[in-house]
Amino acid sequence: MITLKNVTMHRDREMILDGVNWDISSHGHTALLGLNGSGKTAMLQVVTGYMPPSSGEVEVLGYVRGKSDLREVRRHIGWVSSALSERIHDRDTALDVVVSGRYASIGLWEPTTDEDVALARERLAFMGCERLEDRRYAVLSQGEKQRVLIARALVSRPTLLILDEPCSGLDPAAREHFLEFVEKLGTEPDGPTLIYVTHHIEEITPVFHQVSIMKDGRIHAHGSPQEVLTHELLSSVYGLEMEVVRRGGRYWPQTATVVGATAG
Repeated sequence: MITLKNVTMHRDREMILDGVNWDISSHGHTALLGLNGSGKTAMLQVVTGYMPPSSGEVEVLGYVRGKSDLREVRRHIGWVSSALSERIHDRDTALDVVVSGRYASIGLWEPTTDEDVALARERLAFMGCERLEDRRYAVLSQGEKQRVLIARALVSRPTLLILDEPCSGLDPAAREHFLEFVEKLGTEPDGPTLIYVTHHIEEITPVFHQVSIMKDGRIHAHGSPQEVLTHELLSSVYGLEMEVVRRGGRYWPQTATVVGATAG
């Protein structure tokens, strides 16, 4: 599904990705953790072809970077990210945004079909957003934008679906409803392979059998939730003494203190 070998990325003399090696198999649903600036979004932009690496090998869905048409690769990838949201034109309606997912484009640059529009409306309805179709994306709330982007990602029936902090801006009830949707999507036989990026380990539902942690532009840890979501690993990555409790098939952080802090 995804193979990155010794991938590096430099921007303005800064090392953003430092020899990343990452393998994700078909239906190997994976949660991706890491501090801000650890390289998560940069790595995903390499995977989706929106940013080129400085060096290394990238193979996604059987397509090899440098030897394949990136537009064809993107047609098989659904991507929900604030980085994508920032690229959307202010004039585009919610329906325009969802239809553009059929063409793996930012904006609509070619004629659309009645089938495209009908499917986009179906996906908006699936996400409970049918009333938003004629509203400009720029004026939607954060939660509404997230749901529209998810509808956009699903409209192309992707093989790979990347959810980059999809619960950002959602209230607790909306977050739990969305996580139920993710869990259901991940168990569908013909559903996409999921990559879920989050800062919140309690969002990692049982459908995710793999967890990767990034630190300083590298994959710091990769394995099952039981192997990765431990006191030792999480404390070393986040600089906090974190206790983790497993409850209801999910992992919940308990009271944490800064590593090295002393009682006052």
